[in-house]
Amino acid sequence: MSLEIRSLEVRIAVSTDADAACNVLRRSITECCELDHKNDPAILDAWLGNKTPQMVANWFSSPTNFSLVAVSEGVVVGVALLTGAGKLALCYLLPEARGHGIGKALLARVEEQAGSWGVKALQLHSTATGQAFFARHGYVDAGKVRSPYGVETVFFWKQLDEAGVPDAAKRKRFCNCNSA
Repeated sequence: MSLEIRSLEVRIAVSTDADAACNVLRRSITECCELDHKNDPAILDAWLGNKTPQMVANWFSSPTNFSLVAVSEGVVVGVALLTGAGKLALCYLLPEARGHGIGKALLARVEEQAGSWGVKALQLHSTATGQAFFARHGYVDAGKVRSPYGVETVFFWKQLDEAGVPDAAKRKRFCNCNSA
């Protein structure tokens, strides 16, 4: 199925978006992440277990989360969620919405919000399916981590504030290193 994007709105998610956002999450995981779940019913059941409209509504209403939906022609086509701790917990698109810049738009808005909160670096656990996307957008691969639902994920992080990167002198003082 192809999707024609004539308009795109990235906005704060509200509880009434929960059903549509849940659909995005479940379809994206089921249809796009086969490389990760390998169509194993046990892994899929565990991964999808908390992807219910009620749980998504709870995530959206939490004051410690920043939740977004991407809407095209009145249809929710993407969802992202940033925690107050600087973790990108969700960034999913409908399968037919991939490749249209929607993920990039969601990610840019999440990074903007994180910066406004004073978050110095974002972190996330990516599926193998999403790995190239995050690498293209400046995220650094810090190794593999197994998820609670049995999928091997890639831990990524991205420095948001260049002023937060210590210079050589600060690193030297911090680590008590001597240079020759």
